[in-house]
Amino acid sequence: MHFIAKTASLSCLARRIMALSKSPLSTETGKKSWAQAFKAYLDPRALVMLLLGFSSGLPYLLIFSSLSIWLKEAGFDIKVITMFSWAMLGYSFKFVWSPLVNAVPIPLITKQLGQRRSWLLVAQVIVAFSIIMLGSFNPTSDLILDYMAFFAVLLGFSAATQDIVIDAYRIEIAEKTMQPVLSGMFMAGYRLGLIAAGAGALFLAEYLGSTKTAYSYAAWQQTYYMMASLMTVGIVTTLAIKEPRVTRSQQDRPMGDYLQLFLLFLVSVIALVSSFIVIGNALPDTTTPLQGFIFESIKFLGAVLMAMLTAAGLLKAKLIKKQVAVEMWVAPIQDFFIRYGKKAVWLILLIGLYRISDIVAGTTSNLFYVNLGFSKTDIALAVKTFGMGMSILGGILGGLLAGRFKIMNAMLMGAILASSSNLLFVMLAGKGHDFFYMYFAVMFDNLASGLASAIFVAFLSVLTNIRFSMVQYALLSSLMTLTPKILGGYSGAMVENMGYASFFTFTALIGVPVLFLIYMVDKHVMGEHAKFKTVEYEDE
Repeated sequence: MHFIAKTASLSCLARRIMALSKSPLSTETGKKSWAQAFKAYLDPRALVMLLLGFSSGLPYLLIFSSLSIWLKEAGFDIKVITMFSWAMLGYSFKFVWSPLVNAVPIPLITKQLGQRRSWLLVAQVIVAFSIIMLGSFNPTSDLILDYMAFFAVLLGFSAATQDIVIDAYRIEIAEKTMQPVLSGMFMAGYRLGLIAAGAGALFLAEYLGSTKTAYSYAAWQQTYYMMASLMTVGIVTTLAIKEPRVTRSQQDRPMGDYLQLFLLFLVSVIALVSSFIVIGNALPDTTTPLQGFIFESIKFLGAVLMAMLTAAGLLKAKLIKKQVAVEMWVAPIQDFFIRYGKKAVWLILLIGLYRISDIVAGTTSNLFYVNLGFSKTDIALAVKTFGMGMSILGGILGGLLAGRFKIMNAMLMGAILASSSNLLFVMLAGKGHDFFYMYFAVMFDNLASGLASAIFVAFLSVLTNIRFSMVQYALLSSLMTLTPKILGGYSGAMVENMGYASFFTFTALIGVPVLFLIYMVDKHVMGEHAKFKTVEYEDE
């Protein structure tokens, strides 16, 4: 009755019906032609997401991957180097502080630029500053490594914050039918950033004089300074774009409320990190990959539980206003489960497992190439350059497929390609040192990975309520990488036990249950909730 009352005329009703037919959530196959799908990429918003995607991808490899090679050339042990991977935890826990980024204004700047652009600009400036500071230290002692570790953590935190804002900005600047295009362009830009920070940084450092046998701090310093200068792409873009005009969930509050929220966040994070370390030290050494996976899950769940108990204790002691905390952290999660009910479990399982095949396989791919006898230059040219180019193409193609077809059909195509591409590495393991098969495997794997990633980003965007865009997307995207990263950490042990051929076969097989989850979500979730969500946004 409420809907009928609000649709006072037949013309208005017809308009809503047409909107439903065009929704990405619709159970009907999309009616866009290929020409229309391609034309959408000429939209100025697509260019914006390409540039912001580059800004998002640039810091990722500078935090650990390229940094690890730098430290290796400087003569540090692998056990010391791998500790820097902790700096990337910000990407997995970014949902924790996303409510603060969503609601808390930055003095002076927010009034001038708006909530999204102000946080984006500050995050990008800190990213550039952190990269410069990393390049300003010559790793010659443990004390200097401590300083570098601090700025690596700051880089990971600011880069994750940048991603939080970009994801929300992408969702808020366009209708849901445009999200596949924006997702594809974002992933293309993201991969370009990875190329610059990966192959680009390695080639540049070697060109400036730092090699495996002849370490040069000056070469790495100049490399990181040049990488920092590339952040101007994102900074200029942020200053040029407009603030999204949408209705969000946050309200203007006294500064005291924001300070309380920050205190709640800070204390909870301290509890999370310290609990993670304490639980890890208390657990015995692992002997099998399965045991390691179980122990890592215990550490993570235990740390999250302690953080939640700490936050609950602060609220019970009335040190923090309960209403404010509930609106910032609980309401976005509550909204998700209200909209989807018990069937949200299918969505959570799909989100947590969709990328498991390619992420787990990717953790050992470089070592696999080395064991086959390929040189560092061979790997850089094939994977970091040619492969990234294929992933960019795959991202654009994924956006086209998600815009042309029903989103769940596109998800199915992405899942099949992502898991089946791992079988090509089984073939490569049998062929050995063969450039043709190597490039063929790299081409198909990266094409499939880019395609699946773009489709999945569009899928997450569709699930997100625009009123809680930042918090919900941050939570869902964190969930996306959690299980694959935990399992991927034990991929080396699995390779030692079963060999590369069996390992890559295993990574292909663990993608099969994902197909069932796609079927269940398509049948029991998406079709049922398509109309509800579209009408909700139309009314708003």
